[in-house]
Amino acid sequence: MCGSELTSLPDGVQRVARLLQDRGHPHAPQMLDDACRTAQQAADALGIELGQIAKSIVFRRKGDDTAVLVVTSGDKRVDEKKVEALVGKLGRADADFVKSTTGFSIGGVSPFAHATPPVMLIDRELFRFEDVWAAAGHPHAVVRLRPDDLEGLTGAPVADVV
Repeated sequence: MCGSELTSLPDGVQRVARLLQDRGHPHAPQMLDDACRTAQQAADALGIELGQIAKSIVFRRKGDDTAVLVVTSGDKRVDEKKVEALVGKLGRADADFVKSTTGFSIGGVSPFAHATPPVMLIDRELFRFEDVWAAAGHPHAVVRLRPDDLEGLTGAPVADVV
């Protein structure tokens, strides 16, 4: 993807695409025909297993109002107590908080290229798969990557969070 192709993409997808391009990632974001605001919708659209969706769950850390992003396998549920043991007490993050801290709307929160870097954890369950797919800055955008790529691009620790 060259620079001129990026300008036709939504702003959030442009940020993600530039980061991936700058870091030499082999796959560019793909725009899907329909919004994939849930892991199941994304898996259905891509024709893959639900667990291959690297879904982004955002919490609000109570102690300092910092965004905490947990990237987990689409077929798993985050255990908030396990996350709290690693990062501190959590609260719910509403749509305005998610947008203002990550720069992305719910349903399109990418694991990278955030407005403000969040505290981040990667679910070890993602490593069951060779390839996973993550949101790429917009509810219609996804990007293919390996779990190792996710770890390398974000620098986030891998943890047991489900």
